Amino acid sequence: MVWRKSLSLTLCLLMLTVIYPFPVAWAQELNLKAKGVILMDADSGQILYEQDADARWYPASVTKVMTLLLALEAVEEGRACLDDTVIASEYACSFGGSQVWLEPGEKFPLEQMLIAVAVGSANDASVAVAEHIAGSEEAFVEMMNQKAKKLGATNTHFTNPHGLHNDEHYTSARDMALISRYALRYPKMLELTAIKEYTFREEPKLVLWNTNKLLWWYPGTDGLKTGTTSEGGRSLASTVEREGLRLIGVVMGVDYAKGHFSESMKLYNYGFARFGFKQFFAPTDIVQHIPVAKGDRDSLPVVPARKVGAMVPKGKGEGLVTRIELPPMVTAPVAQGQRVGEVVVLRDNQELSRVDLLAAETVGRGSLLREVGKVWHRVVVP
Repeated sequence: MVWRKSLSLTLCLLMLTVIYPFPVAWAQELNLKAKGVILMDADSGQILYEQDADARWYPASVTKVMTLLLALEAVEEGRACLDDTVIASEYACSFGGSQVWLEPGEKFPLEQMLIAVAVGSANDASVAVAEHIAGSEEAFVEMMNQKAKKLGATNTHFTNPHGLHNDEHYTSARDMALISRYALRYPKMLELTAIKEYTFREEPKLVLWNTNKLLWWYPGTDGLKTGTTSEGGRSLASTVEREGLRLIGVVMGVDYAKGHFSESMKLYNYGFARFGFKQFFAPTDIVQHIPVAKGDRDSLPVVPARKVGAMVPKGKGEGLVTRIELPPMVTAPVAQGQRVGEVVVLRDNQELSRVDLLAAETVGRGSLLREVGKVWHRVVVP
């Protein structure tokens, strides 16, 4: 019966509304001209749109997102320093395609090599960085695949740090979004990939121009990486932030000129037209003051490590609340930037995100005289 089918459809839609707090990814078909597509909320990891997102495809130089990620991770962990001298090997200098024409034995700081990778998409610099971080390209590739596996990138296999074609070198739009999201935890990643122009050498003059044209064409873009080969077509893993909402978009295997940019802009137009960001605290906002024991002051202001909020459908920010998780008191000394608690964002009692709360100032040990004075004040003053 028609009415029964209608009732069944209505019930199904109601169930989906309960299960999915936002419109599901397949709610509208964009039919983008790409082998694989995905749009992700960078903060929560929620997928806003996908199209063949798990199809394996050749990433070309989008590979370098992982190369940069591992280099920045090594710096974060103290295994490398941005001031390190990277010496170009004969092997690194042998790679063609996009390059900065390194000469064997040529030396550059690691940071400058990373700029060559991020801005100029330099294959020779990518190998030089890999050798510096891991000792050899082979060891670095093993690190790449281990990291991909750890991040849940199940349709990814790397054979090199640069992305020149190899039939066994592949990833998917979903996997590259996962990798890009992880990469964004390092602020230096956006600093590098947002550079539009960079003078790599003065003599002979070599000026690098970022291959990601969205930096010029689409407001809010500040990363990440393009990739183009004859076998893989044109691909782009990018990120855009507008009014607090940061999205990650990946399009792979576009076969028309500048299509990876055009298709990405369609993807972002879809996301920003439907979603916004409800912010509770900015990174500089004092969330609360916490009592301090044995300190040179009695209270400590705490601030979030990053912005606190959540993605919401446009015009529907109701139901979001925060919960502050702090101990009743901290004991001095406390260093500025020290983690002292968390702020949790919830919707209908379901946890959406957690952000560390940090000490906004340094609190030193209080003097014995100060402690005696406090005790005396509590005893004598009614």
